[in-house]
Amino acid sequence: MTDAANLVLVLNGPNLNLLGTREPEVYGLDTLDDIAMMLEDRAGELGLTIDLRQSNHEGHLIDWLHEAASRGVRAVILNAGGLTHTSVALHDAIKSITVPVIEVHISNPHAREAFRHHSFISPVAAGVICGFGPQGYRLALDAAATF
Repeated sequence: MTDAANLVLVLNGPNLNLLGTREPEVYGLDTLDDIAMMLEDRAGELGLTIDLRQSNHEGHLIDWLHEAASRGVRAVILNAGGLTHTSVALHDAIKSITVPVIEVHISNPHAREAFRHHSFISPVAAGVICGFGPQGYRLALDAAATF
Protein backbone atom coordinates (compact mmCIF):
# COMPACT_ATOMS: atom_id res chain seq x y z
CA MET A 1 0.00 0.00 0.00
CA THR A 2 1.34 3.41 -0.96
CA ASP A 3 1.79 5.96 1.81
CA ALA A 4 -0.63 8.74 0.83
CA ALA A 5 1.60 11.38 2.41
CA ASN A 6 4.22 10.60 -0.25
CA LEU A 7 1.78 10.15 -3.13
CA VAL A 8 1.33 12.74 -5.88
CA LEU A 9 -1.59 12.31 -8.27
CA VAL A 10 -0.79 13.48 -11.80
CA LEU A 11 -4.08 14.13 -13.57
CA ASN A 12 -4.35 14.80 -17.28
CA GLY A 13 -7.45 15.98 -19.08
CA PRO A 14 -8.90 15.77 -22.56
CA ASN A 15 -6.73 14.97 -25.56
CA LEU A 16 -3.55 14.51 -23.54
CA ASN A 17 -3.69 10.81 -24.42
CA LEU A 18 -2.68 12.02 -27.91
CA LEU A 19 0.62 13.57 -26.81
CA GLY A 20 3.40 12.68 -29.21
CA THR A 21 1.11 12.82 -32.24
CA ARG A 22 -1.20 15.78 -31.61
CA GLU A 23 0.24 19.10 -32.80
CA PRO A 24 3.89 18.14 -32.19
CA GLU A 25 4.93 21.70 -33.08
CA VAL A 26 3.03 22.84 -29.95
CA TYR A 27 3.26 19.86 -27.60
CA GLY A 28 6.42 18.09 -28.76
CA LEU A 29 6.98 14.42 -29.45
CA ASP A 30 6.94 13.04 -25.89
CA THR A 31 4.01 10.78 -25.10
CA LEU A 32 2.17 10.60 -21.81
CA ASP A 33 4.06 7.33 -21.18
CA ASP A 34 7.36 9.19 -21.71
CA ILE A 35 6.26 11.80 -19.17
CA ALA A 36 5.23 9.05 -16.73
CA MET A 37 8.67 7.42 -16.98
CA MET A 38 10.41 10.77 -16.41
CA LEU A 39 8.21 11.41 -13.36
CA GLU A 40 8.69 7.90 -11.95
CA ASP A 41 12.45 8.42 -12.06
CA ARG A 42 12.26 11.84 -10.43
CA ALA A 43 9.73 10.69 -7.83
CA GLY A 44 12.10 7.93 -6.77
CA GLU A 45 14.86 10.48 -6.28
CA LEU A 46 12.52 12.58 -4.13
CA GLY A 47 11.14 9.67 -2.09
CA LEU A 48 7.70 10.12 -3.65
CA THR A 49 5.31 7.94 -5.59
CA ILE A 50 3.21 9.12 -8.50
CA ASP A 51 -0.12 7.91 -9.81
CA LEU A 52 -0.57 9.24 -13.35
CA ARG A 53 -4.07 9.19 -14.84
CA GLN A 54 -5.71 10.60 -17.96
CA SER A 55 -9.34 11.04 -18.89
CA ASN A 56 -11.25 12.80 -21.63
CA HIS A 57 -14.15 13.22 -19.18
CA GLU A 58 -14.47 16.15 -16.79
CA GLY A 59 -16.31 14.08 -14.18
CA HIS A 60 -13.42 11.64 -13.84
CA LEU A 61 -11.06 14.52 -13.06
CA ILE A 62 -13.47 15.84 -10.43
CA ASP A 63 -13.85 12.39 -8.87
CA TRP A 64 -10.06 12.01 -8.75
CA LEU A 65 -9.68 15.40 -7.06
CA HIS A 66 -12.20 14.32 -4.42
CA GLU A 67 -10.31 11.03 -4.05
CA ALA A 68 -7.07 12.97 -3.51
CA ALA A 69 -8.69 14.76 -0.60
CA SER A 70 -10.20 11.64 0.95
CA ARG A 71 -6.89 9.75 0.67
CA GLY A 72 -4.84 12.67 2.00
CA VAL A 73 -2.32 12.69 -0.83
CA ARG A 74 0.58 15.13 -0.76
CA ALA A 75 -0.40 17.06 -3.89
CA VAL A 76 -2.08 16.93 -7.28
CA ILE A 77 -0.42 17.94 -10.52
CA LEU A 78 -3.21 18.85 -12.95
CA ASN A 79 -3.03 19.44 -16.67
CA ALA A 80 -6.72 19.96 -17.36
CA GLY A 81 -6.13 20.58 -21.07
CA GLY A 82 -8.92 22.56 -22.70
CA LEU A 83 -11.07 22.25 -19.56
CA THR A 84 -8.72 24.80 -17.99
CA HIS A 85 -10.48 27.52 -19.94
CA THR A 86 -14.07 26.33 -19.54
CA SER A 87 -14.65 24.37 -16.35
CA VAL A 88 -16.21 26.09 -13.39
CA ALA A 89 -16.83 22.57 -12.04
CA LEU A 90 -13.07 21.84 -11.87
CA HIS A 91 -12.53 25.22 -10.22
CA ASP A 92 -15.14 24.34 -7.59
CA ALA A 93 -13.69 20.85 -7.03
CA ILE A 94 -10.21 22.25 -6.42
CA LYS A 95 -11.60 24.97 -4.17
CA SER A 96 -13.45 22.35 -2.12
CA ILE A 97 -10.33 20.34 -1.18
CA THR A 98 -7.29 21.19 0.94
CA VAL A 99 -4.80 19.18 -1.12
CA PRO A 100 -2.52 21.57 -3.04
CA VAL A 101 -3.09 21.47 -6.80
CA ILE A 102 -0.36 22.56 -9.21
CA GLU A 103 -1.63 23.59 -12.64
CA VAL A 104 0.62 22.50 -15.50
CA HIS A 105 0.56 23.26 -19.22
CA ILE A 106 3.07 21.97 -21.75
CA SER A 107 2.66 25.05 -23.93
CA ASN A 108 2.36 28.66 -22.80
CA PRO A 109 -1.38 29.39 -23.07
CA HIS A 110 -0.69 33.14 -22.93
CA ALA A 111 1.26 32.90 -26.20
CA ARG A 112 -1.62 31.14 -27.94
CA GLU A 113 -5.20 31.95 -28.92
CA ALA A 114 -6.99 34.56 -26.80
CA PHE A 115 -9.52 32.05 -25.45
CA ARG A 116 -6.64 30.16 -23.80
CA HIS A 117 -5.49 33.21 -21.81
CA HIS A 118 -8.09 32.68 -19.07
CA SER A 119 -7.83 29.81 -16.61
CA PHE A 120 -10.57 28.78 -14.20
CA ILE A 121 -7.94 26.65 -12.44
CA SER A 122 -5.27 29.27 -11.70
CA PRO A 123 -7.19 31.22 -9.03
CA VAL A 124 -7.56 28.09 -6.88
CA ALA A 125 -4.22 26.40 -7.70
CA ALA A 126 -1.21 26.45 -5.39
CA GLY A 127 0.89 27.42 -8.42
CA VAL A 128 1.04 27.40 -12.20
CA ILE A 129 3.80 26.09 -14.46
CA CYS A 130 3.48 26.60 -18.20
CA GLY A 131 5.54 26.78 -21.34
CA PHE A 132 8.38 24.44 -20.38
CA GLY A 133 7.19 21.43 -22.34
CA PRO A 134 7.08 18.08 -20.55
CA GLN A 135 9.71 19.37 -18.10
CA GLY A 136 6.89 21.40 -16.54
CA TYR A 137 5.62 18.19 -14.96
CA ARG A 138 9.05 17.60 -13.40
CA LEU A 139 9.12 21.17 -12.09
CA ALA A 140 5.67 20.60 -10.59
CA LEU A 141 6.82 17.37 -8.96
CA ASP A 142 9.79 19.18 -7.43
CA ALA A 143 7.35 21.78 -6.06
CA ALA A 144 5.04 19.05 -4.75
CA ALA A 145 7.95 17.59 -2.79
CA THR A 146 8.06 20.79 -0.73
CA PHE A 147 4.46 20.51 0.54
